[in-house]
Amino acid sequence: MILRNDDLDRGRVRPEYVEAMLNDLHWLGLRWCEGPDVGGPHAPYNQSERLPVYREAFERLKASGAVYPCSCTRKDVTAALGAPHGIDEEPVYPGTCRSNEIANASGMNWRFRVPDGQPLTYIDGSLGEQRAVAGVDFGDFLVWRKDDLPSYQLASVVDDAAMEITEVVRGADLITSTFRQLLLFQCLGWRAPEFFHCPLILDEDGRRLAKRDASTTIRGLREAGVSVNEIVSVGAHASNRVL
Repeated sequence: MILRNDDLDRGRVRPEYVEAMLNDLHWLGLRWCEGPDVGGPHAPYNQSERLPVYREAFERLKASGAVYPCSCTRKDVTAALGAPHGIDEEPVYPGTCRSNEIANASGMNWRFRVPDGQPLTYIDGSLGEQRAVAGVDFGDFLVWRKDDLPSYQLASVVDDAAMEITEVVRGADLITSTFRQLLLFQCLGWRAPEFFHCPLILDEDGRRLAKRDASTTIRGLREAGVSVNEIVSVGAHASNRVL
């Protein structure tokens, strides 16, 4: 197991958040077996220190014609579709900028051109066979942002490949992201890891735990006297469980 610090959101990154993450993981008894030497043995990989490897992959996507520059904002996309979307739901991109052929479009987002209408399947280690149709269940997605940073999708794929990750375990809310990432693995010629998507742990109102809702944190549970065994037990039997 390794630990990656996804610190590419410059507006929200704080040293105290990283320290809290490390403290929580150590308290839970989790240990990772590798990492850069900077910051001590088994320090986390910081994505902000890996920009050259992300850019190399991005340039490969550009050279293959798999991506194109896009000036649309999320508001533009929603307005073009004429329907509202939830906070966590990404609208299917309508292809407004697909015909762009600008080679060096600084200050613009870059989207991956999905194969419209192509059925996609994979076997999830937890939920079984999963199916989606490119261009229907999800559309062209961001791989490089206008602030000159990679998107979550691209950075995750590059890191998984470079670090030889074999298994990814994460929440069921990221299944659509898995289809996007599988397309990137295929386009870049890399072997994808196996994916296991777990049901989410919900709060007493049936909502998933989220910082924006001031949900209970690991530190909050710890200060309330909840034991490590209790937290791990809930996580291990997360299906339809309420925290």
